[in-house]
Amino acid sequence: MAIVNVGIDLAENVFALHGVNQSGQVDLRRPSVPRAKLHELAAALPPCTIGMQACSGAHHWARMFAQCGHTVKRMAPKFVTPYRMSCKRGKRGKRGKTDAADAAAISEAV
Repeated sequence: MAIVNVGIDLAENVFALHGVNQSGQVDLRRPSVPRAKLHELAAALPPCTIGMQACSGAHHWARMFAQCGHTVKRMAPKFVTPYRMSCKRGKRGKRGKTDAADAAAISEAV
C-alpha cells in the first residue's frame, strides 16, 4: 500500500519523518534525516498529505513539498500535543519528548 500521511518534525539540521498507509500501518519511519536529504526523500514519495507544525521554516518546506505534488498541512503545536505518544518517564517523572514521537503525533493529527 502507498503512504497516505507523513508527519515531519522540523528542526535546524536533522528532521524526523513518520509515514502511514491507508490501514494505519507505519510504512516510513526515519528518526534522523539530514537537511540536505529531506527534499530528495519527499520528492521520491508518491503524492500524499504531509503535516508539520507551523513555524517560520514550515512555510519554506511547504512550498517545496507542494511543488512535488504533495498536499501540505501546517498546524499549531497546541493541536499536535494531544496526539503525542507517551514515552518512558524520566527521573523526575516527566514524559520524554522526542523528535520521532512528535513526527508520529503530527502524522496522526493530519
